[in-house]
Parts: sequence; structure tokens; C-alpha cells
Amino acid sequence: MDDPPSWIAEFTVTPKEFAAHLDAIADSGLTPVTISALADHLAGRAPLPARPVLLTFDDGFADLPGPTAETLAGRGMPATAYLTTGAIAPGGRSLLPPAPMMTLARAADLESAGMEIGSHTVTHAQLDTLSARDLAYELRDSKAVLEDALGHPVRHLAYPHGYNSAKVRSLSARAGYETATAVRHALSSDRDERYRIARLIVRRSHTVADVRAWLAGEGARIAPYRDGPKTVAWRWYRRGRAMLRGPEFAG
Repeated sequence: MDDPPSWIAEFTVTPKEFAAHLDAIADSGLTPVTISALADHLAGRAPLPARPVLLTFDDGFADLPGPTAETLAGRGMPATAYLTTGAIAPGGRSLLPPAPMMTLARAADLESAGMEIGSHTVTHAQLDTLSARDLAYELRDSKAVLEDALGHPVRHLAYPHGYNSAKVRSLSARAGYETATAVRHALSSDRDERYRIARLIVRRSHTVADVRAWLAGEGARIAPYRDGPKTVAWRWYRRGRAMLRGPEFAG
């Protein structure tokens, strides 16, 4: 978007910048793949192209089934969209602040444009602060809503803002997901964990040079690696805050 809501602006790029990033991917010689292709590789079912790249889009903003999907389809680049069902389903409720959102009915349009659909939970809460009951609801209900809309299984999950824990990862597997993506601000690898696959967030301040560096395997650490003390401390702080305030938006 050229003029996004202020709360999400940091995590958006303009249409012109988006086109430049896709030009960088095309110039790099990397092959865009979907999350299912990566899952098949990590499970030993099928090989990946020699130089794969995975493009993911979270939440389900209004531009996704329009200019974003159209731009990707025009370049023949598959991608994966993780949708927050409470923000896009009729009568749904989520913790996402106000923003133009797509509708659940258009999820099939994303698939027609070459985007695979995954779950991004129901409300976009901080999953690692929830009770087991609330966590199961976030994981299972979002999956069921998407499967009803699309008519086929939804096998993949993205944790809102990447927040996860050992409990979250275990319950994600029990809910029927084959993979789950985190954030980690890192490059993924053949050794990465299926239930916290590393991703890099593209921020508005990132340049095309930054994107080119990532595509070359530079400028970021490589997963997997253990959570650092700051990550663990931040998780415990958020859990304590959630006990007082209830579930909070992950963002």
C-alpha cells in the first residue's frame, strides 16, 4: 500500500518497492516455492530446487487478493498467504487494529492466483501467553474455517508475530499442522525446525540492497539456533502481562 494504517506501516512496502523486490528475486536466479514444497523437502518426500526462496504474506489485508496476488501471478511467482480468520470471516472478531481486510470468500481467488493458504490463527493473539484451551481454539478453529471455505486440508500455520514456545509447537502438531513458521529474523536452512521455520520480516526501511543480500544468503544469521536470554525474558514478561490483562495482540 502507498498509504497504510500507521500501526502496520512499518511492515508494508509501496507497490513500487514491492515490484523492485520481485525484480531482485527474478534477477537472483532463485526459484520461488510454496510452504508445501518446503514441507515436502524437510520431510524427505521431495527435493527442492537448487536455490529456493519462500515468499509469505500474513494476516489477509485487502490488497492481497488484488494487486499483490496479481503482481505475483503476472511474474509466475508462487507464494504462501497466512490468513487470520477472525479478521476476514463474516461476523469474526480479532485483535488486529482497524485496517482494510480481504474477505474469506476471496481465499479461493488467492489459490487461483498461485498462492497457497495457511492459518494465522483466529484472533492474532500472542500464542505463547495463552492457556491450553485458548491455544487449541486459535489453532483448530482457524484451520477448520479455512478448510470449510476452501474444501481441502490446510496443513500450515504461521505464529502471529512469530511468538511460540515448546507448548505452542507441540499443540500445533497435535492440531494437524505439518509446519509452522515463526519469524526469528533469520534465514532458514536444511536443518531448520518444521514447527518454527525461520523467516525475515521485510520492513518499510529495508532497501533493495538488503533484499539482494538476503537472497545471496548474507546479512542475517542462519537457523536453527536456540532462543537467547532476551527472547526468553521477553516471553515471561508477556505471559505475566497477559495474566493481568488477558490475551493481547501479537504485533
